[in-house]
Amino acid sequence: MKQVVQNYKSGELALLDVPVPGCKPGGVLVRSAYSLISTGTELMKVSEAGMSMLGKARSRPDQVARVVQSVATNGVPATYRKVMGKLDSYTPLGYSLCGVVEQVGAGIDDVKVGDLVACAGNEHALHAELNWVPKNLYARVPEGLAAQLAAFGTVGSIALQGVRQGESQLGEVALVIGLGLIGQLVVQLLAASGVRVVGVDPDPVRCELAARLGAAACGEPGSAAVEASVAELTGGHGVDQVYLAAGGGSNQPVELAARLCRDRGRVVDIGKCRLDLPWNAYYEKELDVRFSRSYGPGRYDPEYELEGRDYPIGYVRWTERRNLACFLDLLARGSVDVEPLVSHIADFDDAVETYQRLKDGDLKAVAVLFRYPEHAEEPEDTAAPAVAVPTVNVGRAPARAATTPVRLAFVGAGNYATSMLLPHLAQRDGVQLSTVVTTTALSAANAQRKFGFEEATTDLDAVLGDKSIDAVFVVTRHSSHAELTRRALLAGKTVFVEKPLALTEDELAGVLAAVEESGNDRLQVGFNRRFAPLLREARQRFGARTGPANLRYLVNAGRLDHGSWYLQQGTEGSRFAGEGGHFIDTASWLLGADPVSVYAVASSGTEDLQVVLRYPDGSTATISYVTSGPAGFPKETLDLVADGKALRLDDFVRASVYARKRWVSSRLPKARDKGQNAELAAFVKAVRTGGPMPVPLQSLVATTAATLAVQAGLAGGAPVTLARTR
Repeated sequence: MKQVVQNYKSGELALLDVPVPGCKPGGVLVRSAYSLISTGTELMKVSEAGMSMLGKARSRPDQVARVVQSVATNGVPATYRKVMGKLDSYTPLGYSLCGVVEQVGAGIDDVKVGDLVACAGNEHALHAELNWVPKNLYARVPEGLAAQLAAFGTVGSIALQGVRQGESQLGEVALVIGLGLIGQLVVQLLAASGVRVVGVDPDPVRCELAARLGAAACGEPGSAAVEASVAELTGGHGVDQVYLAAGGGSNQPVELAARLCRDRGRVVDIGKCRLDLPWNAYYEKELDVRFSRSYGPGRYDPEYELEGRDYPIGYVRWTERRNLACFLDLLARGSVDVEPLVSHIADFDDAVETYQRLKDGDLKAVAVLFRYPEHAEEPEDTAAPAVAVPTVNVGRAPARAATTPVRLAFVGAGNYATSMLLPHLAQRDGVQLSTVVTTTALSAANAQRKFGFEEATTDLDAVLGDKSIDAVFVVTRHSSHAELTRRALLAGKTVFVEKPLALTEDELAGVLAAVEESGNDRLQVGFNRRFAPLLREARQRFGARTGPANLRYLVNAGRLDHGSWYLQQGTEGSRFAGEGGHFIDTASWLLGADPVSVYAVASSGTEDLQVVLRYPDGSTATISYVTSGPAGFPKETLDLVADGKALRLDDFVRASVYARKRWVSSRLPKARDKGQNAELAAFVKAVRTGGPMPVPLQSLVATTAATLAVQAGLAGGAPVTLARTR
């Protein structure tokens, strides 16, 4: 197998062939999927190795002291041989990874072969294809959490232990000095626990990133803006706690901590910076200086780390392993977001080059991941990745025409339902709003009062069992869409579900199994843009095409407010998984076909995506989904070019077609009409008449599968085939 090593004497980095470690009792053998480069600790070690002997001595006075002691005890010749022998040896790098359990040692019963685990330890979670990891240094990855995110488990535990040492309380104000990898995680953990955070770093890019991830204010060390923010947030008293997450030889972080901390505040050292405490400043404020030791209790204890002897939870609540599991849980629930921290993902074969680029400054990064090669002996891994597009072939039951008025029930009454759907339906003739179902009684009562529902309830089963209800609208959080749709279809209802239809292939398969079991294929997903009057007119003016087309769709999605449930990726899926189907459906409708492959790539350090869809006739559609654009820029712009003609849509306000005759929409509409009203009209008509649904079910399935393929493509870094299955 291959492993990244370094010769500390010469500074040489190498990807070395080494034997596979044995699977000893008390641990597991793990095949790495992703490992994380610590751009602080590891780069410091790599930089030190490139120094002269004098430089090494200056950077590690603790080791010099040991050498002096050894000389006094063993003499110069013996000490020289010992030191040179140690320096002129390969040492490993790495301490945070995620991988798959390949073999289970004796005494291990909490994981099995094939489980995904996050691993810790600078002797056990190395940049290597295989690692033996003892029991207390791994934790099972929660279902649905991607391996590249779980690879942050160890550094997340370091940040989490630092926050625990600060004993932060709800409503306090904290100062985080140093916004590298650990600092960014500390900011998020504090913000998630109700602490207002001021960040300090000389790099404006890192300041901007921390502000985006939850900091109330950020700025350069010593800047007036930082001091003003602290004064404003604390009423002039100073911050309750300071977290030193900086490195380097400057004493500025320690001095800044004393200046901005309140009387009897807490200063927690997490990083490795100079600590010449200014005695007067710390004495006069009686500051409490604390150290955070790595991942938590158990670190450096061989009985805990190597022999698997856990500390009783009643005496030690948070150990290394419990911190690791806790951080993974926070990731899975979306309380912490590490995706924006990933600046670069490199193939493991390019490890030496990647370290060199980081060292030379060619690659500026907060976090870098190594992606490991998949098993060459497994044929399915060498094939192109694919997402199934199930073929819908159901002997559907005859649709009954509804009596007038059409009776509708709503499951969910959140912002989108009450602002974009219910106002249109409440004013439509021939429609009766029968029942609104919500999980909280008050929201149901508010919807009933505002829109005139006959009944408000929290009992979904009663609604699904009510034969007088013709159709059910599912307008809840994304994670519940597939299950609620499945239940409503089995109950024989016509269903309108807001996007997305499903967040996983299994969820999509479950919906289609309900269609097959019930014979009920009366389903519509809220892909409204194909119904927008302006876009429909532009498509008609563009006319038929004979050759392949190129479509470009720019979506300026913007930033979400911190705390939005849309950011809970562990449960609700990514932002693109939630709304990307809109844009894929629009492109497919304009091109008159379903996509056959998807390629997706993310911009470093952002949530911005480029998604390229390929269609059967050679047409392509590129969706640029960006969250980092300016608020004043139009949200959606689209260009379609084919056969010497071009169509342009400007944010559903203006459209134009360039052909033999140029057409420009004659007047600006009073408001942007993205098609919700027309979509609802078509849906109600289908319910009332028993006629075909507005969008074929196969198209809804294809769009959902293509949306799922985006996440699969991001994880695999390769085009994903959309394969029709029966």
